[in-house]
Amino acid sequence: MLVGHSYGGAVITEAGTDQNVAALVYICAFAPDKDESVNTLLAGFPPDAPQPPILPPRDGFLFLDRDKFHASFAGDLPAGLAAFMADSQVPWGVDALGGPVTDPAWRVKPSWYMVTTEDRMIPPAAQRTMSQRTGSTVVEVAASHSVYVSQPSAVVSLIKQAASAVAAQQ
Repeated sequence: MLVGHSYGGAVITEAGTDQNVAALVYICAFAPDKDESVNTLLAGFPPDAPQPPILPPRDGFLFLDRDKFHASFAGDLPAGLAAFMADSQVPWGVDALGGPVTDPAWRVKPSWYMVTTEDRMIPPAAQRTMSQRTGSTVVEVAASHSVYVSQPSAVVSLIKQAASAVAAQQ
C-alpha cells in the first residue's frame, strides 16, 4: 500500500501501478489523472481559493514562504512548531510539479482519501473533486495541511482502514 501527502499523491498515482501495490491512500494530496501534473491541478484552483505561498525558484528549487507557512500549511499547530517546520522544509525541484502522470494507478487500484477541511494549500473543494473522480473511500477531518502532525491518529486510522479492507480481499 502506498500513502502520499500533498505532492506525494502525484508520486503514488504514478508509482502505484506496480504489481506489488494493492491500494493507495491520499492524505490531502494531489491525485492527477492521465496527462495531468501538479501544475495542471494548481492552475485549476478557483481564483478566490487560498493559493499555496510558493516562492519563485531558487537554483532550480522551490520553497514555501516562511512568513506565510503557519497560516497556509500548519494553521492548527502552535506557532513555534510551525516556525520549526518552515525552517526545516526540504525544497523540491521546479520540474517536479510539471511532470505529467502517464498511467494513474487509482484507475485500477482501490484508494482512500483524507480531505482536510481547514486546508489552505489544497482547497477542500479541489480535494473533494479529486477524491470523487478517483472513486476513493473518503473521510473528512477538520485540520490543516499538516494533519499528519496535528491529528496523527486520524491519519493512522485511515491507513488502518485501507489495510484492513485490502487484507480482507486477499
